[in-house]
Amino acid sequence: MTATLIQSPDRVILPHISWQTYQSLVKDFESEPAMRLTYDRGTLEIRMPLDPHETYKKLLGRLIEAATEELDLEIRSLGSRTCDREDLAKGLEPDQCYYIQNEALVREVEQIDLAIYPPPDLAVEIDITSSSLNRFSIYADLGVPEIWRYDGRSLTIHHLQNGKYHLHDQSLALPSLQASEITRLMELRFPKNETQSAVSENALLKQFRQWLSSQRENP
Repeated sequence: MTATLIQSPDRVILPHISWQTYQSLVKDFESEPAMRLTYDRGTLEIRMPLDPHETYKKLLGRLIEAATEELDLEIRSLGSRTCDREDLAKGLEPDQCYYIQNEALVREVEQIDLAIYPPPDLAVEIDITSSSLNRFSIYADLGVPEIWRYDGRSLTIHHLQNGKYHLHDQSLALPSLQASEITRLMELRFPKNETQSAVSENALLKQFRQWLSSQRENP
């Protein structure tokens, strides 16, 4: 078995990997939460995300969690839990994932089997350096209804329709939120203009909560 380093030093591709080996590696990497495994019918990609990747995904996660609080929505946060199905021979680890619409179905389920329960309602993908495998096709096969994709400059929202993802301006899981508003907030935290000062993380969350509150008061 030969590992092939491709695209950048943050990932390796391993061909001819069995499902059993993939599952063993998932268990072995439980103590390495930064590792991301993507498995597609025998091909395994291992990613080692860098600091910008982790910073973006944590901030987007905080925005989502704050939104559910302000909108009085229940949520089950599962971070980068492995989403896989042996019958599909596919699996991956989102940067963040959440049950929102289906939260009640899994509220008391300790370990969620995606062959029995629906997949997370919302997944976050940070795509600074694109995955070598087509992760969106894996999400589609798993049936994840919505993906937020952030490439370091803008956020796009994708809804699953008829087996494929389509761009939408507004979130399905959090209907009050639009891609343009999330992009604006991320630009405040990570300004592209060198003359503009960055807003701190907690200050940004406070501003976001105030905006959500005003939206509720003046729908």
